[in-house]
Amino acid sequence: MIRYIVRRLLQAGVTLLLISICIFFMLNAAPGGPIYGLVMQQKLSAEKVEQLKEEYGLNESIPIRYVKWLIHVIRGDLGYSFITKRQVMNEILDRLGNTIYLMLITFIIVIGISIPISATSALKQYSTFDIIVTNIAYMGQAMPQFWLGIIFLRVFYGTLINPFTGEPLLPSGGMYTLGESFNIIDRIMHLILPVSTLAITWISWYSRFLRSSMLEIIHQDYITTARAKGLSEHVVIFRHVLKNAMFPLITLVALDLPYLFGGALYVEIIFSWPGMGRLFYESATQRDYPVLMAILMIISLLFTFCNILADITYVYIDPRVNLEKDSSQGGNSCV
Repeated sequence: MIRYIVRRLLQAGVTLLLISICIFFMLNAAPGGPIYGLVMQQKLSAEKVEQLKEEYGLNESIPIRYVKWLIHVIRGDLGYSFITKRQVMNEILDRLGNTIYLMLITFIIVIGISIPISATSALKQYSTFDIIVTNIAYMGQAMPQFWLGIIFLRVFYGTLINPFTGEPLLPSGGMYTLGESFNIIDRIMHLILPVSTLAITWISWYSRFLRSSMLEIIHQDYITTARAKGLSEHVVIFRHVLKNAMFPLITLVALDLPYLFGGALYVEIIFSWPGMGRLFYESATQRDYPVLMAILMIISLLFTFCNILADITYVYIDPRVNLEKDSSQGGNSCV
């Protein structure tokens, strides 16, 4: 196991290096250059533009700038924002807590709903419940998040009215009502629309995958044997069926964990949520390359190591998985 983890970490290092090269060169190859946003925003003169290029080291070649950037990153320095002049790490930390707050609540709700409805749907295959759940899951996958968010805004903010206050039923965005002291009800009201928009898509994905996996497991011979031995249905379902059916869900969750950092771009923009997704959008539109590079690299880092985490988790769920054998044969046991 230790040898496998070390090997995967070394592979991850090479992968991240190649990703950083691709991202850095693509960003800097964009028309207008890194300071295009400043030039357009502040209508700078040609002399000021040259001064900024000198200040940010943009007169040097892209390979030299990449090497300098990499050295700073290895030292833990992500640089300074072109727009705010603040350290990139501070820009990220200001938004990270808000994104984790939103995404963690969404993940808990998604897992809490997906597992029971997919298990019930698989155990009652072709029942009315199963047909309804399956059709809703297809609809949830087909609906783009940005469209769903706009519909929610139109209905719950633009149409429905709270009969007690005469105001819109749900707030249009933000984390809380500005100017008011902390109120748990107010926080929950602001969470309902963004969490619902995110959760519907993820519940659709997770429930479908887990249902399919359970249907495949539930007809295996060892499940029939477990029932023939007199084990209760509860033990058969939770100890044998559900446990072995969790593999696809683990892969999906591992791939979605980086969203705890990256946030949800469309949802955060639509609902004015001050998180990482909105920071990424603002940095992209303003061409704030240091912030963009930092966000993209951290997300790449999280995706890489979450895949490794999923591999390791498989071993604890199913001891039959031999990571050393799979990796020596050139395969990947999880993705």
